[in-house]
Amino acid sequence: MSIEPGRVAAIVVDYHAGDALGACIDSLYDNGVSNIVVVENGTEGSTTPSLGHHDVTLVEPRMNLGYGRGVNRGAARTGEVEFLLVSNPDVVIHEGAVESMIRYLDEHQDVAIVGPQVLRPDGSVYPSQRVFPNFWLAGLHALLEPFWPDNPATRHYRAPRPDGSVDWVSGACFLIRRSVFEQVGGFDERYFMFAEDMALCWQVRAQGYRVGTTSEAIVTHIEGLSRQRVSRAMLIAHHRSAMRFEWQTATGVRRVLAPLATLVLGLRLFVVLFRRPSL
Repeated sequence: MSIEPGRVAAIVVDYHAGDALGACIDSLYDNGVSNIVVVENGTEGSTTPSLGHHDVTLVEPRMNLGYGRGVNRGAARTGEVEFLLVSNPDVVIHEGAVESMIRYLDEHQDVAIVGPQVLRPDGSVYPSQRVFPNFWLAGLHALLEPFWPDNPATRHYRAPRPDGSVDWVSGACFLIRRSVFEQVGGFDERYFMFAEDMALCWQVRAQGYRVGTTSEAIVTHIEGLSRQRVSRAMLIAHHRSAMRFEWQTATGVRRVLAPLATLVLGLRLFVVLFRRPSL
């Protein structure tokens, strides 16, 4: 399989993903993507052993930049391409997935970002297509999910709208138009980890573009492989990013209620950390 040169480059931010990184790069090559940039966010020298024979551009910042900042640094090294494929290192891209996402954007000029269908290793579908949470949806999801993972608020949050459209897609894997990525300034670097994908889609939609998905493109994601090393810190980062997104996007009455949302998220963080004393 081959993709026309100059159309797409892939950016993979690695944090001690080990052999999974090699499998990810193999799957990119199998999809015809040869312009690959890997950003080493882990310990200096930790990525090189996983690259093996792979011919990639390696960016070594010698510090953990966070996911969004890492992608931005990688994007600066891709050269002039039409599309950027952003992927976690623990993602395997199925045959034809990249071509399907490119075709989707070619056929939908008003869409700037397209996400694939994301599967877990057991073959179940990961809820990668989501809506922007309003105050009540976010609050109910935050409070109920630790005790009742399949509650109605969480199901609504992690599902497309009735018309099939989505507000944002998971940053685990997506394809974005390079011109739009640059138009919005890339990922918001105030987010170290988590919610940066939601914030990016928010900015893209604010510019008048849509976010889409296609079930013709499939990837498998070993969720949380890198996060396992610093799971407590990642839980804190997750809630901090959710708070930042709320304060960044809230207007009107929702802005007035933002302090209450912060209190709810703080309570949720306490509950989650308390329920996981071994982290």
